[in-house]
Amino acid sequence: MTTSKSKNDIIIFDTTLRDGEQSPGASMNLSEKIRIAEILEDMNVDVIEAGFPIASDGDFEAVNEIAKIVKGSTICGLARSSKGDIDRCADAIKPAASGRIHTFISTSPLHMKYKLQMAPEDVHQAVIDSVTLARNYTDDVEWSCEDGSRTEHDFMCRTIESAIDAGATTINIPDTVGYAMPTEYAAMIEMVMNRVPNIDKAIISVHCHNDLGMAVANSLAAVQVGARQIECTINGLGERAGNAAMEEIVMGLRTRPDHLPYHTNIKSELITKASKLVSTVTGFTVQPNKAIVGANAFAHEAGIHQDGVLKNAQTYEIMTPESVGLKESKLVMGKHSGRHAFREKLIELGFDLGDNAVQDAFKRFKDLADVKKDVYDEDIIAIVDDAVIRTNDIIKLEKLEVLCGTEHQPPKASMTLNVDGEQKSAEMTGDGPVDAIFKGIKDLTGLEPHLQLFQVHAVTQGTDAQAEVTVRLEEDGKTVNGQGADTDTMIASAKAYINALNKLLVKREKSAPSALSA
Repeated sequence: MTTSKSKNDIIIFDTTLRDGEQSPGASMNLSEKIRIAEILEDMNVDVIEAGFPIASDGDFEAVNEIAKIVKGSTICGLARSSKGDIDRCADAIKPAASGRIHTFISTSPLHMKYKLQMAPEDVHQAVIDSVTLARNYTDDVEWSCEDGSRTEHDFMCRTIESAIDAGATTINIPDTVGYAMPTEYAAMIEMVMNRVPNIDKAIISVHCHNDLGMAVANSLAAVQVGARQIECTINGLGERAGNAAMEEIVMGLRTRPDHLPYHTNIKSELITKASKLVSTVTGFTVQPNKAIVGANAFAHEAGIHQDGVLKNAQTYEIMTPESVGLKESKLVMGKHSGRHAFREKLIELGFDLGDNAVQDAFKRFKDLADVKKDVYDEDIIAIVDDAVIRTNDIIKLEKLEVLCGTEHQPPKASMTLNVDGEQKSAEMTGDGPVDAIFKGIKDLTGLEPHLQLFQVHAVTQGTDAQAEVTVRLEEDGKTVNGQGADTDTMIASAKAYINALNKLLVKREKSAPSALSA
């Protein structure tokens, strides 16, 4: 069981792989989930909520495999209050060195009446029964009162007391819909601490959503009055407007110990690496002005700011770039760089790849160096991420040629794809070159999803920069994001679309029940 070592230690509970994956389009395959779990373990995350095992065989497999691999963090699975959910969750976490079952049920009048269609007394009994069952499997049980911030206080206190009596060791009080204000939320946590007689036998946890932009503020306000576990995600990924961002929580505590005298075990120097990995895997590009991990977080354009930073960085930087793992790009790699130097650069950037993966990445690096004058660290990161996320793809791009411009109307795309081991070729015209490419891919694969988003941004500066393209596709209510990078924007576009199609094929196999939030 994960517990605080002292009264000022904060347990970091990361739910990127569970709540984060519920963000529309953010589906991840098994290998991607394992990569994220491994970096979370490297960061010293205390609890990793690896998934919702009852949702699908894929979710069960992910939780189960992560439970086998990760030894330094507690591995947690989510379960509703039903016996089937809890039994399935227990099976999933069984291999874990330290395993937790996180069970929940809605307690607000609105949810009980319309979502559950259950009377309060029946909900109360479900709390007791579910926690008792979960405790039979593990001594580390977390219980959540879903929609806690809109739950009547008397009923909340009754259910929390009963959950602890039944064996819950962590009590999570979520702001499921991001409704609360910091002072209001802190007052609610304080009320629970004062009114629940056995609250000293459990750790209070908070899980805040960002619908009003208050997730981090609410979480930190709760810590100030006694909460000792914060549930959060990398990049604030999550349903609707997302969750409390782990990087903001951690650096808020680290930067303002005068106001927040609390401690986490997180290795903040891995924050940037984790942020980039989650962004690449999910296809959710981090906005430039995002706190801590945005491209502009440590950039200074105003002359007065630049002058101040040059004289003393603390004039406009309250934390160092190095404290979150951000290193200045150095132009040390080029087309004459050898395999050994490239491997050393990968290690410097935090990548631990096998020989085959290094060889593949090195070939891509050489191809890039032939067409791009300066190769930045960000270029190499994009190469590695682009290679790794395509390891198990069913659809792969083999060849692409595009004719467009004033002399070639309408634009035409000729391509060859490898579709599940079979090579297929086609030519297609379109309203523009990207339209022609996407029509050709649809024709060869027989897949006709709706394109919701097409977005391009440059990985680095200069006209020879790699383009990183993000595509969002929708089919029967399911959305997926895909990414692709290349110095040729058309190739990057094709890669992104194909990456999204591969994710869509995986998602077709999933049929998650309506569980959600906690």
